[in-house]
Amino acid sequence: MKRDIRIALICCRSLLGCLDENIDVMEKWTSRAAGAGVEIICFPELNITGYPSAKINDIPAESIPGKSTGQILKLAAKHQVTILAGIAQSRGNETLATHIVITPHGIDGVYQKIHLGPSEKERFIAGDKICVFEIQGFKFGIQLCYDSHFPELSTAMAEMGVDAIFIPHASPNASSPNISSENTSPKDDPDTKFKSWSRHLTARAYDNSIFIAAVNQVGDNGHGLTFPGVATVIDPSGNIYEKYTGYNETMLVADLKKSAMDHVRGHRMRYFLPNRRPEIYGRRN
Repeated sequence: MKRDIRIALICCRSLLGCLDENIDVMEKWTSRAAGAGVEIICFPELNITGYPSAKINDIPAESIPGKSTGQILKLAAKHQVTILAGIAQSRGNETLATHIVITPHGIDGVYQKIHLGPSEKERFIAGDKICVFEIQGFKFGIQLCYDSHFPELSTAMAEMGVDAIFIPHASPNASSPNISSENTSPKDDPDTKFKSWSRHLTARAYDNSIFIAAVNQVGDNGHGLTFPGVATVIDPSGNIYEKYTGYNETMLVADLKKSAMDHVRGHRMRYFLPNRRPEIYGRRN
């Protein structure tokens, strides 16, 4: 990590199929984040199109580039920030759960969700590429919700040199009717959801000596799903650096400090990654 960087996680409501309204929400929060000196703004999974319930088959997907990405390009250029946003991507007859990276200069790339929850497989096609992005010397990866349960993905990103992984979620309450998420617990109020996240997200940060930044949608999506508001930043030592739990839209701002990264990676015992032995992990004696 070459320098400090200020990020914002936007815990916001995303109405299914109401793309223009959802982009209006993005405009409000992007303006506020830029005013706070933020360089990278991360919105939740599928925040542009909304997250479908199990009974919704007609997902409002768009191609990339397309109308929505054009609108976000204007936002990024106007406020001189990088925006990470979620969209159901149309690719021929396929639909992918995608997160786009848009800088003031254009579309930098996309991440297509690799690990789909079992019910998501009925509506989405899985991606097959691990992506790393770089903004002025700051390297980061993106995972989407269910992806975070697979440690190998985070380790692969760490080996590719990331300083942080952003993990946007669309993880609803377990009590929501027609629930389609696999990442739930019997009582998913915000604090319970945060405890669930803490079990595995702190491990992803600690094992790989990276920052983890995760954020969920919040509120009712207009089609039977409700989301508990959760956002958190975890430092490379596995400590909770910042967090929000609640029922309202909010912006969580955090400064990712180079010194926190150096503290771990400069320690020969605490920086585990260089001591891995992948050549033996695949052996079956």
